[in-house]
Amino acid sequence: MRILVVGAGGVGGAIATASARREFFEHCTVADIDGGRATAVAEGTGDRRFDAATVDASDAGAIAELARSVRADVVMNAADPRFVMPIFDAAFAADAHYLDMAMSLSRRHPTEPFSRTGVMLGDEQFARSADWEDRGRLALCGIGVEPGLSDIFARYARDHLFSEVHEVGVRDGANLEVEGYAFAPTFSIWTTIEECLNPPLIWERERGWYTTEPFSEPEVFDFPEGIGPVECVNVEHEEVALIPRWIDCDRVTFKYGLGEEFIDVLRTLHKLGLDSTDPVEVRGQRVSPRDVVAAALPNPAHLGDRMHGRTCAGTYVTGLGPDGAPRAVYLFHVSDNDECMARHGSQAVVWQTAINPVVAMELIADGTWSGTGVLGPEAFDAVPFLDRLRDSGEPWGMEERTPPA
Repeated sequence: MRILVVGAGGVGGAIATASARREFFEHCTVADIDGGRATAVAEGTGDRRFDAATVDASDAGAIAELARSVRADVVMNAADPRFVMPIFDAAFAADAHYLDMAMSLSRRHPTEPFSRTGVMLGDEQFARSADWEDRGRLALCGIGVEPGLSDIFARYARDHLFSEVHEVGVRDGANLEVEGYAFAPTFSIWTTIEECLNPPLIWERERGWYTTEPFSEPEVFDFPEGIGPVECVNVEHEEVALIPRWIDCDRVTFKYGLGEEFIDVLRTLHKLGLDSTDPVEVRGQRVSPRDVVAAALPNPAHLGDRMHGRTCAGTYVTGLGPDGAPRAVYLFHVSDNDECMARHGSQAVVWQTAINPVVAMELIADGTWSGTGVLGPEAFDAVPFLDRLRDSGEPWGMEERTPPA
């Protein structure tokens, strides 16, 4: 397998680090608009299978040309969500398989944004699934940690733990703290704003997909391994768009443990218009307010040595067990920041995201996973993935919970 990774930020760098420890690929080119950053990532692996290139993630033609020149079998999108479609289109044009960790962006309903869907996450990609099928190529979308591992947990639960699934609820929480900063997000603020201020998506069997107000339906969820109870709220996320397509269930939700301070900051950014991606003119320069916010805050990929605590990604599933009795389980992966820094040189949220597409590429390379068209992680057998993840030194866990009344 020959790989082109587009994006040499924190997650792209961690993908390179994780891949360098494996033998499933022949060559990997790391590309970024900042050629120096791509070179640093490639050389940092100490592996001759890596090289670097300069490419603009918004330029589908340039990415396709690069993919052809390096003879890429797989294009791995490690850029932020606004670049999904150019990279997706470039992979198709280059006749390569494609993986990403976030899907094409949503657009809210023009008149009823907090009750009805407009363009949903991933709609632009799913609209082209038949083209990918006809070409015999796979676009595996949403294969990070959330979406990604969370979806694989849902598939595992449906196949092995339940005879009937009522709700699949992805729940994410952490107790991470960053020394020396009054406010420092642990993941891309651009992506976090996109997820948290868009109308959250919910799916129900009888109603289909619908939306609610941001930060709706707060609940306190008890996270494992010392994290403890965290208040979680509805957030727009790909799992709600993906899971109902492959998992037979009654309801799908995604709730994120943001905390009161983070929610207040996001609401203030929205009130001031600083969440907007529409450029404004400042001293003769056209800039996006959201890009300014992202530039003003510390880069999450560089906060690892100041960050302490754990982050948990997981999937809470309720329904009937194989014996027909009510059951509730939480399947999860916890990442300790100090351990991640010591073992991998990456902060916890970055590493937890990056390891999953590497495992997926390995399964595709050896033929364990195969398919064509635009597919989500839950379209594949979960067991080989979870076994490979555990063999990689990333154990996942499962807790029985009290079934809802």
